Amino acid sequence: MQIPEGKKIYFSSDNHLGAPTQELSKPRERKFLAWLDQVKEDAAAIFLLGDLFDFWFEYKTVVPKNQVRVLGKLAEIVDSGIPIYFFVGNHDLWMFGYFEEELGIPVYHAPQTFEFNNKKFLIGHGDGLGPGDKGYKRMKKVFTNPFFQWCFRWVHPDMGVRIARHLSVKNKLISGEEDAQFLGEENEWLAQYAKRKLEKEHFDYFVFGHRHLPMQIKVGETSTYINLGDWISQYRYGVFDGKDFQLIRF
Repeated sequence: MQIPEGKKIYFSSDNHLGAPTQELSKPRERKFLAWLDQVKEDAAAIFLLGDLFDFWFEYKTVVPKNQVRVLGKLAEIVDSGIPIYFFVGNHDLWMFGYFEEELGIPVYHAPQTFEFNNKKFLIGHGDGLGPGDKGYKRMKKVFTNPFFQWCFRWVHPDMGVRIARHLSVKNKLISGEEDAQFLGEENEWLAQYAKRKLEKEHFDYFVFGHRHLPMQIKVGETSTYINLGDWISQYRYGVFDGKDFQLIRF
């Protein structure tokens, strides 16, 4: 994509809407809606890098209640001609077509390559990448297993969603405490992942979420790893104007 004059690419991740409860999540939801209204004025495209919801599971004829205003706003933006790209996170990885069919938003389950103004990006949520985190990687294999998903689908939605939301909120990833601690450039596993990717292919920017900590780390002479932070306490987003990438607090 060649970004039109005066337009920008926007990035957001780890909103965790619905946590710790729907009621307490409302102010953050309103803030995110205000952000969408702001960026749609000059957006060439919007990238949502996962964990938009603290829990999401699509039954064949049921989607989780709440966040209807967010879904409506996303549909409005897409209908206006602004593309939105969604990457599933570890809290909303059970997406099976609703965003594509109802909202016109492509959904990706793995990092993807994009090119804007001759700058090459690798974009994804970031979970399960790089060295370590073996416990989560094993857990993800279970959650993405078709048989496990089939079994969960037979649990009544009222019960299934209640159980899943309870476990999701208890997950350490929503606490923000452990994930908001900088480990040092040599220990940041997504930065290590980026460096390994550069051994085989050049990228100007690696853009991820998941860590709940905004950061920009040089991983090569002309390559930068960027983590977007979260919308629990950080309220950070990324913007690329065709020349430079910035992390901004909303």
